[in-house]
Amino acid sequence: MKIQLAIFFALAILTACNSPVQSYKAPQPTLADYQVGEKWVWKYKGVTTEGEVRSDGEDTREIVNVDGVLGMTIGNDTVPVVDIVKQDESETPKYDWPLQVGKKWKYENSWTSQDGTTGKQSQNAEVLSYQEETVEAGTFMAYTIQYTGKISNSRGYNADEEEVWLYTPELKSFIKLTQTQGDFNYVEELIEYSKPE
Repeated sequence: MKIQLAIFFALAILTACNSPVQSYKAPQPTLADYQVGEKWVWKYKGVTTEGEVRSDGEDTREIVNVDGVLGMTIGNDTVPVVDIVKQDESETPKYDWPLQVGKKWKYENSWTSQDGTTGKQSQNAEVLSYQEETVEAGTFMAYTIQYTGKISNSRGYNADEEEVWLYTPELKSFIKLTQTQGDFNYVEELIEYSKPE
């Protein structure tokens, strides 16, 4: 009887590991997946290990129609959705579509901030799981994607970095970001999502 139970549990674990949920491949969103009136609201907070609050607020994005073209409002800018869903030709992309549990890739990014500071990120990415995750906006099926590596900039800043993104295909976005960068900890969480009925 004990051997039968052990075999049953071993098979149950193997079946769970190979379940359709864990083997689901999420494609990159397309223009047709967005609709006017969709809205995402995140709250964010960044605090140093000494307790200094460096950022604290909300970020809202919404899909709008500008002269017949779908756009997403980001701060004071409106970015055409066609640019957001454009295929990333980079060999080191932020998201390596289609997403699937166990997938690994290298992410590299170079940037220039408004004050002219240049910087680089180099991270190893891995999709750890696809399961229900709960944030203030609700409960969603989401991928947990872990990025680990380094960040540096032209002002001499250099730090180890770890980011964990919870990305949900249903909302075409991340629902939570937890980031540790040197002595700085940052959390951003979706608090509201809505779309026209």
